[in-house]
Amino acid sequence: MADKTEDAPKKKGKMGKIIVIAVGAVVLIGGGIAGGMYAGGAMAGGHAAEEKGPKLVSKDQQKRGVTGEEGEGGASEVRGASGEGGDKYASNYYALEKDFTSNLRESVHFVQMGLAVSTPYDDEVIENLKSNDIAVRSAILMTLGDTTEDQVFSSEGKKQLQKRLTDAINTTLKQKEGFGGISNTYFTSFVVQ
Repeated sequence: MADKTEDAPKKKGKMGKIIVIAVGAVVLIGGGIAGGMYAGGAMAGGHAAEEKGPKLVSKDQQKRGVTGEEGEGGASEVRGASGEGGDKYASNYYALEKDFTSNLRESVHFVQMGLAVSTPYDDEVIENLKSNDIAVRSAILMTLGDTTEDQVFSSEGKKQLQKRLTDAINTTLKQKEGFGGISNTYFTSFVVQ
């Protein structure tokens, strides 16, 4: 019987080593899978979570107009930006379809204007603007109704109005879509009567 008691500790020692190796292998494989999922963006906080929403469009990525001249390869050449300075990102412009008409605050005058907006982001911001047209138009009209006569007759007042309109549009888009993205508002027409 002395032989049987000596074999028992050896078997337990071998079994313990096998268990430790098996658990280590499972941890390594699981860690590799989790790392791959993180790198692929499948887990929360991965790269895919960062890529949700509109994307900034650099001027290099923006599609440029074609010059109409044939290049050496027989295809039309793409015209690139020239010169120094300017914005790093391309501007994506969108003109709102209908003009806006509003009374001015504490005045007998009213203002009628056409508006356009710009964004350095891709078309998703413009699509958000289009899909929330009624809410955006309402925010613009509320802003115009809170504008005084003095503001629409001076250049400085018009610049302040542009900023207030941009803020109103972005606030509405943030409420509806979680992201604004409008960088500037432009007047395409402006009449005060």
